[in-house]
Amino acid sequence: QVRLVESGGGLVQAGGSLRLSCAASGISFSTWAMGWFRQAPGKEREFVGVIRWSSTTTDYADSVKGRFTISRDNAKNMVYLQMNSLKPEDTAVYFCVTTSRVVPGPSQSDYRYWGQGTQVTVSS
Repeated sequence: QVRLVESGGGLVQAGGSLRLSCAASGISFSTWAMGWFRQAPGKEREFVGVIRWSSTTTDYADSVKGRFTISRDNAKNMVYLQMNSLKPEDTAVYFCVTTSRVVPGPSQSDYRYWGQGTQVTVSS
């Protein structure tokens, strides 16, 4: 059974930082790409970023590029989302996702498994 469990969400002021974590189990972690999506109230779920299995290639949405960084620890089956310079528009539920695709894109359909999500709220 595949499980993705996010943690680290919370309330932060604009300009602050948060680090989200995602613990994965039930997959061959080191060979699967890991990513993050988010969904703000009343909006569509959107791609945040992805890190490929090799850890050397990442891709980000333009809205977070330069502020967010995805990393992974294959020894611990963990993936992280470091979020800096947070803005109120970053407020959303953040979902950890995974896929066996070698080159996953920004489409939700590229990702087979999803976590339950963790709330991030950025106050102005």
